[in-house]
Formats: sequence, structure tokens, C-alpha cells
Amino acid sequence: MGIVNTTPDSFADGGQFSTLAEAIDHCRRLIDAGADILDIGGESSRPGAEPVSLDEERRRVLPVLEAVLTMGHPVSIDTTKPALMAEALALGVDIVNDINALRAPGALEAVAAHPACGICLMHMQGDPPSMQSQACYVDVVADVTSMLRDRVDELMARGIATDRIVLDPGIGFCKTVQHNMELLRRQRELLSLGRPLLVGWSRKSTLGALTGRAVGSRLAASLAAALAAVLNGASIVRVHDVAATVDALKIWRAAGLPITRATLDQLQ
Repeated sequence: MGIVNTTPDSFADGGQFSTLAEAIDHCRRLIDAGADILDIGGESSRPGAEPVSLDEERRRVLPVLEAVLTMGHPVSIDTTKPALMAEALALGVDIVNDINALRAPGALEAVAAHPACGICLMHMQGDPPSMQSQACYVDVVADVTSMLRDRVDELMARGIATDRIVLDPGIGFCKTVQHNMELLRRQRELLSLGRPLLVGWSRKSTLGALTGRAVGSRLAASLAAALAAVLNGASIVRVHDVAATVDALKIWRAAGLPITRATLDQLQ
């Protein structure tokens, strides 16, 4: 999943693709680099980010969606706003990627009205302006699993088929470095929920804390985290650096080894 931020203030690439021409060109380059899905977002969700109005988010993303939907690749809308979800789905968007896990009033109704769309539910406590102050867990993996299970159950109760759902543990969202690393180490426990995992480590602050690298110098760390996430069961990795991630995965596959936790244990 290639990240397309049409925002002026995203943590890793804010302002780089905020014009329509820049965003469309970026989408084409991500597809050429090997992206399977394009994820279009118009509101920063970095810690401390302030919300934007519905009208502003619409202005940022709808023209991009209209252009990208002609490119022949699955398109995801990254938003928490039910009205924008509904409008994007009416245009033909394939996936709703909601960091708020469809908890806003009207969000479940928006996706239920489009029975063919995919849904990504992410774990987060609080909201971007306040979430880091709420990074408190008894057992972060158990707590994340419990919240995501509750959301899946709620969607099922609304008649939404589970085969439409993927789950995101929310790396960096209301979590410390230690929480994020525990989620990576024990990520396979989330597979008990019976849904594919989408994981986003790309350029995250935890990688900077562990390596001492600034956000623009975290490619190696991002690749290592993406491969570790795939090793631990991720079906989708959400990344900024599509070409490099695709290359890393190609080398892994070319080795011809079905790398799993079991095979690693045999090598140790």
C-alpha cells in the first residue's frame, strides 16, 4: 500500500504532494514502483496534529481520487469522516481506511451502504491531538486485540461481512517505543482475530528513537520493520518508499525459502 498524503503537515512528507498535479504524479510513480494499493489521505494523523474541516479535506482529496480511480489500481480513502467516506465510495473508491475504526456516528452506515468495499480498522486510543497522553496498557497486545475484536463484532452485528475487513494494530498511535516493539514481536497473536493484518511502520518515530535517524533517513529501518512485519504475518504493508520495499520483498521471495517463525527457530 503506497501512501499518498495531500497534506501540508504530515510527519514524513507534509507539503510534498499538496497540489493536484504533484499528488497525481506521485500516484503514477508509486504504481510504476509496484504499489498494489494507493492510500489517499487529506488530514494528518501525526501525534499532536490538529483536525481539518470536512470542506478542506474534501478539497484536498476528491480531485485526486477522481484522477486516481482511472489508473486501474485499488484505491483507499484514509479518513475518519463518514461524509467523506460516503462521497469517496460513491465515486468508486475500493477501501475505507479509518484510524478511528468506524467509531464516528454514521461511519458504519457509510460502509454498510457499499457492500463491496473493503474496510481497514485501526487501533487507537483518543485522537491525534491527545493520543500520546493515553498510551497506558496492562498488556498492549492483549488490549489492542480486545479493541479490534470488539470492532469486528460490532461490524458483524451490523451485517457487514468479515471477509471485507483487515486490521491494523496502529503502530505509533497512542503507543510508546516499547509498546510498538512489543506489538511487532508478538504480532502473530493478532492473527487469532481471523483477519488479515495491515501494518504501517514506514518512517515512524519509533524507528528514529531506535536508530537516532531523522525522518528522511529512516529507509533502512523502515525496510527492516516492514520485513519483520511480513515475517510475523502482515498481509499488507503501508509504506512511503514503495520501490525499495518491493525490491526487498523480491529478494526475500527469490531466495525460495518460506520464512516463518518456525523456520527461524530451526535455524537458531
